[in-house]
Amino acid sequence: MTSTAVRPGAPSGPVPEPPAPGGAGRSGFAGLLDLPVAAARGLTRSVRTSPGRLTVIGVGLVVLALVFGVVGTIAVQGKKDTINDLIDHREPLTAASQEVYRSLSDADATSADAFLVIGAEPPEMRERYDQDIARAGAALAKAASDSEGVAAAAAQVDIISRNLPVYTGIIERAKANNRQGFPVGASYLREASHLMRATILPAAEELYRIDTERLTAEQDDAAGFPWAGVILLVAVLGALVATQVYLTRRTNRLLNIGLVVASGAMVLVLLWGVVALIVQGTLVGGGRDDGSHPADVLVRARIAAVQARADEMMTLVARGDGSSYEQDYQRLSPQFSGLLTEARGLLDGPAAQQITEAGASANAWLEAHKDVRAQDDGGNYAEAVKKAVDTTAPDSAASAFGKLDQALVTAIDAARQNFLDETRNADRALTLLAPGVAVLSLVAAAGVTMGIRDRLREYR
Repeated sequence: MTSTAVRPGAPSGPVPEPPAPGGAGRSGFAGLLDLPVAAARGLTRSVRTSPGRLTVIGVGLVVLALVFGVVGTIAVQGKKDTINDLIDHREPLTAASQEVYRSLSDADATSADAFLVIGAEPPEMRERYDQDIARAGAALAKAASDSEGVAAAAAQVDIISRNLPVYTGIIERAKANNRQGFPVGASYLREASHLMRATILPAAEELYRIDTERLTAEQDDAAGFPWAGVILLVAVLGALVATQVYLTRRTNRLLNIGLVVASGAMVLVLLWGVVALIVQGTLVGGGRDDGSHPADVLVRARIAAVQARADEMMTLVARGDGSSYEQDYQRLSPQFSGLLTEARGLLDGPAAQQITEAGASANAWLEAHKDVRAQDDGGNYAEAVKKAVDTTAPDSAASAFGKLDQALVTAIDAARQNFLDETRNADRALTLLAPGVAVLSLVAAAGVTMGIRDRLREYR
């Protein structure tokens, strides 16, 4: 018999192999790096079994439904917030910037008008001028509250704020000299009017343009269709249908109650959301087309008319040296007439009637202006002034302009009311849609969970 010598202290049996590099023995940071790989391998092994595939499908559907719920709710609530901002914030601020422009233009015209009245300044003219300045100041403060963060708007507010006290100061000096019969009063008035026309009104016009563009941009945003949310919703519905087809083929069962409930919830969201959003977008568009847009056209017509009225008065104040004012009047008169013609095709009902009356008054004013110029150029200055400022004479320029201005104010108010009515109705069209999307998405997620859970129980 042969014997084998064994080294003392050596273990008996087979010698174990050392662990392979990168195996289960890795720890620390290297082990953390292995976790995703291990998870992916485990998921792959799980997906190879029917229960594993169902679990992955169920989790994916739940996540997809919840993601849509979050995205859809945020999108709908964002639209609703935008619409409310249009009603409560953006349109009133646009109206405020328009009021700055109009009130300052009217103050310039009224101050010139007062200079042509023989004797003391009529109290009603002084009151109108003071109201114009007060309204312009209040509207400017409101517009300034919204100019922070918009450099262009803030710059215009700053220009108006710095120069308006200078203008009013010059006007007061002009009136003081005029009361004492000093001719220098007219020079002060012309200086103030130049400051208004060359510096203040261009800044007010630019401020109004900026706010109008911001209003239009918000209306476009509110009227836009949320395609991303709709595409995500269609993806959820497609995934639900594909899952039910898969289960029918695997189990020979036509319906899965949980998935049917989930699909029904998503179909309800689709129908409700699409109808509500189309109605809302149409109403917001109506608020723009029948409200803010014609209001803008009418505002620009009114401002052009008020500036032309100031030109008419300043031509007389200048007494033979006002050709530049008359040239500006001739530039503005076709402008406001053309804007009235444009506005006539944008509104209907009582507002359209007011625009028609404004057009008739504008034509009467243009004819009265020709008489004013004929009297002034013919040397009959007193008669020209009377024709221009006498509000009691039905054929005077003052009477015709007053009717034009009142008709424009009524039409502008009607257009603004159209905007508010249409936009409020757009807000109502989205009532409960945001919480409805959230709730129905949760219902869909719960339906998926129950439907997949019932199939998984069959494998136990």
